[in-house]
Amino acid sequence: MAKKTNKNPNEMSFLDHLEELRWHLIRSTFAIVLIGCVAFLMKDFIFDTIIFGPKKMNFPTYRLFCKAATFIGLESDFCADSLPFTIQNRTMAGQFSAHIWTSIWAGFIVGFPYVLYEMWKFISPGLHPNERKHSKGFIFTASFLFFLGVLFGYYVVAPLSINFLGTYQVSKEVSNEIDISSFIANVRASVIACGILFELPIIIYFLTKVGLVTPEIMKKYRKIALVIVLILSAVITPPDVTSQIIVAVPVLILYQVSIYISKVVLKREAKREAKQKASPTGLKKT
Repeated sequence: MAKKTNKNPNEMSFLDHLEELRWHLIRSTFAIVLIGCVAFLMKDFIFDTIIFGPKKMNFPTYRLFCKAATFIGLESDFCADSLPFTIQNRTMAGQFSAHIWTSIWAGFIVGFPYVLYEMWKFISPGLHPNERKHSKGFIFTASFLFFLGVLFGYYVVAPLSINFLGTYQVSKEVSNEIDISSFIANVRASVIACGILFELPIIIYFLTKVGLVTPEIMKKYRKIALVIVLILSAVITPPDVTSQIIVAVPVLILYQVSIYISKVVLKREAKREAKQKASPTGLKKT
């Protein structure tokens, strides 16, 4: 068996790059499936504790909102003993299918840092050494923001959605009997959407590096960004103003942070170009 050698990225053909990408994707998929298998074996913890946690009124978010309402002397649905809906399965393979797909999504969430690592290994050889130097903390920062978004989605967005939609009735003649796939989809969408939204500073960083975004552009379209954020908040939260504001505020903070990051990136680029021009050998570099 021939020994595999690392090729120079500048000497690799398009097919070589595709082959390299294929192996990174295979390793990422294998990691997700492996973690998913572990999650599959932890059925009771994954479903009873995590997935169905926001259905129980002793969930930390409900207790916090109940204490806040009690403190200011208001009655609140968050202080109820239980949520007035049941979760049921309507198809033969519904529960098994939910178990499989929930395990896979758990594998993706937990394995996200490794997936980033594999993607970074594919991209980094094509970067300038100086760019790799300034991007050392990419995996840690991106993973931290993703997990922060996941926690925000799980402890804020998901329980607010479940509490509102699970208790909403058009008539007392209609009871809420929610299918398991619908309930899990609600929790999953809240968690994954917030995890991706919290990657905004990383996305802006790379868009600034390639010259597609500048702080001036972001400031100019700040009002449009505000509208987009409110629309996204309306999509992933129940249709009430309070929930939308709770989701919109951290995203708008991230937008402001992204403007600052864009400024820092441009300043570093300007300094690097100034050093190259000042260097006697700067013009000879290719």
